[in-house]
Amino acid sequence: MKKEGLAKHNILEPLKAFTPARIALGRAGTGIPLKAFQAFKLAHAHARDAVYSELDIDGLNEKLSVFDLPVIHLHSAAAYREQYLQRPDLGRKLNEESAEEIKKYYSPCDVAIVIADGLSAMAVNNQVVKLVKSLLALLQDANFQTAPLTLVKQGRVAIADEIGLALGARLSLIIIGERPGLSSGYSAGVYITYQPKPGLTDECRNCVSNIHAQGLSGKIAAEKIFYLIQEAFKYKQTGITLKDNQLLLP
Repeated sequence: MKKEGLAKHNILEPLKAFTPARIALGRAGTGIPLKAFQAFKLAHAHARDAVYSELDIDGLNEKLSVFDLPVIHLHSAAAYREQYLQRPDLGRKLNEESAEEIKKYYSPCDVAIVIADGLSAMAVNNQVVKLVKSLLALLQDANFQTAPLTLVKQGRVAIADEIGLALGARLSLIIIGERPGLSSGYSAGVYITYQPKPGLTDECRNCVSNIHAQGLSGKIAAEKIFYLIQEAFKYKQTGITLKDNQLLLP
């Protein structure tokens, strides 16, 4: 066999053009080539950076202010990042100060938009403004009443249940940084819950995920979320009983 190695003859090689997944890496002896190994280590480092990244509160506050909605700053019961990672239960509820603060904004409305760092604040910093802009335009055109925007530090998905109930919203959605992978550490997801209240679990939600520069665009994600919101109000439910039938043939 010639010295150019197996990677050049790998039958999976053409598929690399269609996916960022680590396929057709080749091999060096019993391991992978040094270049592929270094790329893996770099991707892992980026993922760790994403987990420990922080919301750009000042920058987001300025960018979100153009939507002419109050922006409320809240914090979960997880006081700091390490505690957030070790105690998921604390990330699902507001701390005492935030729970008191949000009571001031109660007013019956249709949709509450919650923004939280989750496991990648970088994703939220990069994706949220375009997504909120497209989504608010659709909601306002349809005459949905929206609650003030909320920015939550150290938040997990279920914290939107408490916030939605406190704001008097019929439906809550949370835009949150997804768990970083080795292909993208900057992906955001959106979870939608009809009639939010503390104690709900994940089967009560619909999710639109993979929102990032190489994934779902903010505009397309907003259209899918808006469709699901309309369906949620139509059938008065979200979760495993609410199916996405948008692209099915009649």
